[in-house]
Amino acid sequence: MMRRKVLAHCGLVLLSLWLCIQSVPISMDKAEDKPKEEELGPPQSADTGLHYDRYLREVIEFLEKDPHFREKLRNANMDDIKQGRLSKELDFVHHNFRTKLDELKREEMNRLRMLIKVKHDIQEGNGRTVDHQALLKQFEHLNHMNPSTFEVEDLDRLIRSATADLENFDKDRHDEFKKYEMMKEHQRREHLRKMNEEDRKREEQRYEEMKKKHADHPKVNHPGSEDQYKEVWQEADGLDPDDFNPKTFFKMHDSNGDGFFDETELEALFTKELEKVYNPENEEDDMIEMEEERRRMREHVMNEVDTNKDRLVSLSEFLVATKKADFRETDEWETLEQKPFYTEEELREFERQLANEANDISKKSAELQRQREELERKQEELNAQKLGLKQAMEEMENFKAQSLNAAVKQPAGALAEVESAPLPTGHQHQDGPVP
Repeated sequence: MMRRKVLAHCGLVLLSLWLCIQSVPISMDKAEDKPKEEELGPPQSADTGLHYDRYLREVIEFLEKDPHFREKLRNANMDDIKQGRLSKELDFVHHNFRTKLDELKREEMNRLRMLIKVKHDIQEGNGRTVDHQALLKQFEHLNHMNPSTFEVEDLDRLIRSATADLENFDKDRHDEFKKYEMMKEHQRREHLRKMNEEDRKREEQRYEEMKKKHADHPKVNHPGSEDQYKEVWQEADGLDPDDFNPKTFFKMHDSNGDGFFDETELEALFTKELEKVYNPENEEDDMIEMEEERRRMREHVMNEVDTNKDRLVSLSEFLVATKKADFRETDEWETLEQKPFYTEEELREFERQLANEANDISKKSAELQRQREELERKQEELNAQKLGLKQAMEEMENFKAQSLNAAVKQPAGALAEVESAPLPTGHQHQDGPVP
């Protein structure tokens, strides 16, 4: 849910900013042109889900405070924003704001350096080859060759990167959901393989019963159809469906009053339809599938109504859509359980990948175990060497002590032998007087 807020606030990044300032008066009083200094604080806009989310939102919010840039945003169109013409207006942004943008960029550069160092260390620590190209992609939203100042190229890169990333957001989420569903089915089949025949049949029967129970729900109206909107008008708004008025309906559900349905406001309109199919208290209802269904409904309406592809539905686009024949579509919406998420071949390929990954992990685990045993063997040898060295040292110390004791005792014994030995002839002691 948090990631979807990006599309509510940012649209195509700065487009949302362009829309939000329509009702804000711009003072052109030159005496008040100099902005006051402001402290950097947490951005107030919605989380985009991008890895450079905070940087993106802080840059947008500081640019919004500059009178000149805000007026250019008011007069800009999507081509100006996406093709970089708006970025050139950065040269005319007040010095105080440029200084703040420089500070934001330096903080972002420091964050990215730390992030890349951590990723590099983790990859090397796991014995994986470092993907330097993937690491460098972390810098695509700014000019890392100039790490100190925020320039026109930085704003242009930020707009282009955020635009591309947000446009790929749904595709990435669909891919994640597909993998989730294949993993769920893979685990179910693995669980069945471990059962005996009787338990397997019982579990298969239970699974089929849950599928039927999940599929047994009231009719789901086509998203964006008259029936679907009238149901919201009646059940959520408490109004008579015979009095349905598209313009009034739009204004009632344009929660921020900006004259557009953003993707969050649009998705809120599908809650009643989703509640027919999904109940968090039911075992057979998967809430992750409900969010995927919500995205499918929103994409369907956007494809039909959002004619300028800015990921927003204006009042005029909405009213034009209500005059089309599709608006009176009465067929039931085809829900997820009626559409296969993947083919059997895709599932088999997914399982092969899982098997290869498991095999790689097993090999790495065996190698780590071998290295551990080798280290333990070497440690035992080292301990044995230490013990042998210690014993040799002790024996040497004992030998030294014995030698020292022997050396101390030897001189006293030699002196006693000299004193008791007889004198040579001619040197014997005489008692008589010396002539």
